[in-house]
Amino acid sequence: MIGKQDKEQRSLFIEGDISDFVPDDHILKKVDKVLDLSWLRAEVAETYCLTNGRPGIGPEAAVRLMLAGFFAGITQDRKLMREAQVNLAMRWFAGYALSDTIPHHSSLTRIRQRWGEARFKKILGMTVEACIKAGLVNGETVHIDATLIRADVSWESLTVRHMNQVLEANPESQESEDGPPPSGGQKPKQKTKKISTTDPEATMTTGRQDHPMEPSYKQHTVSDDKTGIVVDVEVTTGEDSEGQRLMETVDRVEQSTGIKVKTLTADAGYAHPKNYEAAEARDIEAVIPPGPVRTKYTKIPSRRFKYDARHQIVRCPRGKIFRKKSRVANGWLYRAQGKDCKVCPLKARRMSATARVRQVLIVDGFEALLRARRKKLQGWDPAWVSAYMRHRYRVEGAHGEAKTQHGLRRAARRGLWNVAIQAYLTAAVMNLKRLAVAVFSGFPGFHKPLKTFLEALFGYGRLFPALGVHFSNDDAYLNQF
Repeated sequence: MIGKQDKEQRSLFIEGDISDFVPDDHILKKVDKVLDLSWLRAEVAETYCLTNGRPGIGPEAAVRLMLAGFFAGITQDRKLMREAQVNLAMRWFAGYALSDTIPHHSSLTRIRQRWGEARFKKILGMTVEACIKAGLVNGETVHIDATLIRADVSWESLTVRHMNQVLEANPESQESEDGPPPSGGQKPKQKTKKISTTDPEATMTTGRQDHPMEPSYKQHTVSDDKTGIVVDVEVTTGEDSEGQRLMETVDRVEQSTGIKVKTLTADAGYAHPKNYEAAEARDIEAVIPPGPVRTKYTKIPSRRFKYDARHQIVRCPRGKIFRKKSRVANGWLYRAQGKDCKVCPLKARRMSATARVRQVLIVDGFEALLRARRKKLQGWDPAWVSAYMRHRYRVEGAHGEAKTQHGLRRAARRGLWNVAIQAYLTAAVMNLKRLAVAVFSGFPGFHKPLKTFLEALFGYGRLFPALGVHFSNDDAYLNQF
């Protein structure tokens, strides 16, 4: 028999709590059991006037609304508030009854402005701390990578600014760290740079040679090796080099987790000589493939000049000695003697027609770079190969998850601090998902320290047997995350 659904409302009053209409396996219902924002009200109290003004939206309710939006991949405040009006799970998660009025979308904008970036980063830090206490973070092996976030600007907002005007306005930025200063006192050629008038902090950059440059921000992410927990996030302008920030990132990770990093993996974008040298000095195994060596040259390349680290000299292909001459931003210049270059039969191939002597730049950490190249040529050991394979799905997979499921492919708002808040909340949502799945999976491989932590924090000792969750010391289940 064909059924028929009557669209008329038969009951004026419906008995029961709003949570009764939210499925028990809904992600927000699981996350609610592991999310603790009791500290938030005291944290943000100083940003409010406690004796005057109209009562605003509760701090915990505001954050829960934002998190619920990111769980659903909703990044725009207007769209989030429309969805929260009809979505029972969002209403229940944020603490609003059916008869309560959902706040205006501008309330979330003012909250972000009032609280500032640091407090939202603390929310991410609290999820990391919860995952550490739950036994989901090892901390000794981390995976580091960067990804681009398309800025929330249109192509019509781009305009051209002359680089020389930028340098005149910012004289402190004229010293480059990428190489020696221009010689001969020649005036650099006029260069242009595109900027957005609506979001000047978004810079033009691209992640691939076959992809056009776009106004973007760059997110630097660190994922833990054990279960993929995002332990650190930093957002910069798109043109910032990720390789220059590697050791700063490691310092933040060690400070937040309290665990010394023993192994890190990163792609060739981090293959800077300074990074290899710093990793060796700190006894860290840096699983970073060295960048490719150029094979096409119009002149004899610098790699044909042999560096003798013991005697601090460089030998040219004909055996002549180059000695240390001057210091530049990122290394030392070694220079040949004029009499040797003047009679050299390879002079035309060694240097330009206007140069009188050949110079070779030996960058800081060059010896460590040579050792990394040698190790790669000889073949990484199986442990390094396995660690770099996990890099692909631990941190690069986290970037893909953030962009496809949580709306991080494009910035929702403008300004570096706004994009940083979006990145922090996205990472917090991903961590909460993993924590909730680990708690409420119902598999026998549940982690025992997690039970102890949750019993102490939430008093769930009586809840888990009712859910059919059994605890043991077996880590097999968690290792598959």
